[in-house]
Amino acid sequence: MIRTDHKLAIYDMDRTITIRGTYTPFLLHVAARMAPWRLMLAPLVLIAMLAYVLRFIPRKRLKEINQRLMIGGKVRRAALQPHIESYAEKVMARNMRAGALARLAADKAEGYVLVLATASYRLYVDAIARRLGMDAVIATDHLGQDLDYVRARIAGENCYDEAKLGMIRAWMAGEGIAREAAHIRAYSDHVSDAPMLEFADEAFAANPHAPLAALAKDRGWPRVDWE
Repeated sequence: MIRTDHKLAIYDMDRTITIRGTYTPFLLHVAARMAPWRLMLAPLVLIAMLAYVLRFIPRKRLKEINQRLMIGGKVRRAALQPHIESYAEKVMARNMRAGALARLAADKAEGYVLVLATASYRLYVDAIARRLGMDAVIATDHLGQDLDYVRARIAGENCYDEAKLGMIRAWMAGEGIAREAAHIRAYSDHVSDAPMLEFADEAFAANPHAPLAALAKDRGWPRVDWE
């Protein structure tokens, strides 16, 4: 029986709702508008990515390095905001899956609270979430998230894999939502979200890559393709 105390629909963002990833394009979008000379540092971004692939640095450190290279170590939030908004407009116009938007609307109509849970930075995710009509955002935060300056440092954990589930649990606790009093739907394209999908009452493999498609078949999770 579906519990109706709290109905949550939790969505991953990149490649689940969007067609392509949003993080690197965001960095390039801002760099091109605020400091075009930083685009010459792009080869260093590739080196950092190689270091991550070879497991010399963790994913969290990779994101901090890339932000420092493309945006800077300390940037005024007021200076960034117009470019955050223009980037969000670009994502909405060119990088949204129509099927995902339809599912969001359907979940909303059924009375579900729409939660965006993503490893991407809250810095720009909030602007996208606002346009999507999301009710809550769980994302990777910057150190001093509410300060006037944005620093290239992550506060706490990168919202990814087991850490994402931990952040979902923490958000629910903060909202006074007990797990046993909630019915949860969860959507993701990537196997790294297996902890979140296992946590849900209804798990959906949305536009899944091969590892998640295999796991979904094993678990009996429905597959949805929002091309």
